[in-house]
Amino acid sequence: MKLARYLVNNQVKYGIIDGEELREIFQPLGDWEPSKLKESGSGARFSEVRLLAPCLPTKIICLGLNYRSHAEELNLALPEKPILFMKPSTTVIGPGEAILYPPQSKRVDYEAELGVVIGRRAYRVKRSEALDYVLGYTCANDVTARDRQPPDGQWTYAKSFDTFCPLGPVIETGIKDPESLTVKGLLNNRVVQQAPTADHLFTVSEIIEYVSGCMTLLPGDVIMTGTPSGIGPFEPGDEFEVIINGIGSLKNSLTHIT
Repeated sequence: MKLARYLVNNQVKYGIIDGEELREIFQPLGDWEPSKLKESGSGARFSEVRLLAPCLPTKIICLGLNYRSHAEELNLALPEKPILFMKPSTTVIGPGEAILYPPQSKRVDYEAELGVVIGRRAYRVKRSEALDYVLGYTCANDVTARDRQPPDGQWTYAKSFDTFCPLGPVIETGIKDPESLTVKGLLNNRVVQQAPTADHLFTVSEIIEYVSGCMTLLPGDVIMTGTPSGIGPFEPGDEFEVIINGIGSLKNSLTHIT
């Protein structure tokens, strides 16, 4: 099942994609389990709506160096435990929205990633039960002001500019094994990143166990599982696309702040 958040008639709605139709559901409250999502009886044509970011996370937890190939291209040692950083909710944008090039940076990079959307309140979750707390999966782009990363000695500033977390186009709830997907990144229709999620150094289950051992994950929160090799800069006017089989395509263009 593909879940979407969308704008129609100046109203934000949630719905289930059914071919060219969107079947509206009541806005999820509490746990976001597919079996608890209730249809309103209304709907819209897909052509009549604008897709938004599929969720509004209270926090975005990100992993660094979760692909061997990415660590090697940066000449960094493989981590022995997950490397975590966070993006604020103000970084989130949806499909087709512009990524803004901040004046504080002279190099902005794309990073194609698999996003994990939490469906149930999760705290101190066991690895063996971790996937039970997942609503579904989405495409994500961990946009980074690369030249602000080393000077600052940590990653928060470089990763946290407004618009630096495109998500979408939907949440796919039917994926049983998140380690069986392929993440692709295309810069102006040219493939620059491609890797199977089987190359994750830490699986989604391991990540949820690790993160929830520290903090409570709430419904709608997003975990970004790291990017494969092939990261690089893009310039205003460029379009970057994240494609993950079974989920879809997330396209965003980079533009100067005006």
